[in-house]
Amino acid sequence: MVRVRFAPSPTGFVHVGSLRTALYNYLFARHHGGVNILRVEDTDRTRYVEGAVENMLRTMEWAGITFDEGPVTGGPVGPYVQSERKELYSKYAAELVAGGHAYPCFCSAERLDVVRKAQQAAGIPPMYDRHCRNLTKEESESRIAAGESHVIRMRVPIGELIRFHDIIRGDIEFDSKTIDDQVLIKSDGFPLYHLANIVDDHLMQITHVIRGEEWLPSTPKHVLLYAAFGWEPPKFAHLPLLLNADRSKLSKRQGDVAVEDYRDKGYLPDALINFVALLGWNPSATEEIFTIDQLIRDFDLERVNKGGAVFGRDKLDWMNAEYMRKKSPEELLILVRPLAENRKYVVSDEYLLSVIRTMQERVRTLPDFVDFASYFFVPPTDYEEKYKQKHWNAEAKTRLAELLPRFGAAEKWDHDTLEAIVRTFAEENSLSAGKMIHPIRLAVTGRGMGPGLFELLAVIGKAESIRRIDHALRNLA
Repeated sequence: MVRVRFAPSPTGFVHVGSLRTALYNYLFARHHGGVNILRVEDTDRTRYVEGAVENMLRTMEWAGITFDEGPVTGGPVGPYVQSERKELYSKYAAELVAGGHAYPCFCSAERLDVVRKAQQAAGIPPMYDRHCRNLTKEESESRIAAGESHVIRMRVPIGELIRFHDIIRGDIEFDSKTIDDQVLIKSDGFPLYHLANIVDDHLMQITHVIRGEEWLPSTPKHVLLYAAFGWEPPKFAHLPLLLNADRSKLSKRQGDVAVEDYRDKGYLPDALINFVALLGWNPSATEEIFTIDQLIRDFDLERVNKGGAVFGRDKLDWMNAEYMRKKSPEELLILVRPLAENRKYVVSDEYLLSVIRTMQERVRTLPDFVDFASYFFVPPTDYEEKYKQKHWNAEAKTRLAELLPRFGAAEKWDHDTLEAIVRTFAEENSLSAGKMIHPIRLAVTGRGMGPGLFELLAVIGKAESIRRIDHALRNLA
């Protein structure tokens, strides 16, 4: 049975790259009828952020990514938090030392710093100089017994090629001379990523490791460790990097990279999942909108691209707008109501539904319903200057003052009635309809852009529309 894992470190927010990794593991497991596991890799206590695990769990729940085993759901191969498995790693590290595949290292941080600086000055890539690699077993044991601080390093073989197959990238090889004698267990007894990762993947019976490209240089170390233990390694698939539009690595310096940012800015989870799924993979040359069931049905690691995938915000905006148009006004009401309340807009559900129906084809994110068209909720306090200069003058004010009584006398206040009133008035005064439409829009909304005038007047209502026009005639120079 296929068994995959999403193994984040609780170091803060959830990067969109992490969301894609979690999603691809989820899609792969569901496609194959397998098991999707959540494992928290929290052994690096210097980077641990309080509350990060809880935030990650909330974010995954919001995105609709579920786990069959993990810290919350439990399972047969737990615990699923690495800090709760510390003794396990020490046991396996001892096995490596006993088998000659690892060794104690007693070098101080000061010595390592001197070696590193000397290598950098000589133009040599910094690596451990293997100073303690050939200590005798007796000397090492004596120093450990004396309480001397030490770490456990893996003994990388010299003069070998380490080969493995990657589902996405094909056959890959590394020369062992480029691989450091990596620390496996720190002096405080906590494991580093490499040992804990492969021990857990083996004991949790992981069949496929699906992770980001940044972990590719670590893979030969993992292959060596699997070989040292005599374990069958899982199949590897390293996902392409996410890139900015200029093809630099996606980073917070150039925009939002946290899933929480997109959630808080009003993107729908289905839209973000659809968008992220297509960053490096697409099951169709013509289609771009997919349900989660379609993604599960079609997902295939062999069709994931090797090259980096550009995170295009414009495309995400388009996709989110498409998903919002698919929802009913009643579904959107549940999502928009809290946003209106946060801005202290006191309106009925019926009124808010009318705003949603009017704006649904025009907005990209949920906050647009209350921010892009705030004039539905409060009268304008400022007026768009260029629009005002173009359409607000003495003649416009005179004509609008003449038209206002006809609005007051209107027995019905709907799109067709309002349009008939304005166009009839314009014809009677030998004016184009625009000569009346633009000043009315300015007076009621303060803006030059928005839904059709008669449509928005019908939503805002007769009394409020007349009040705003009267206010502009008296106060707007």
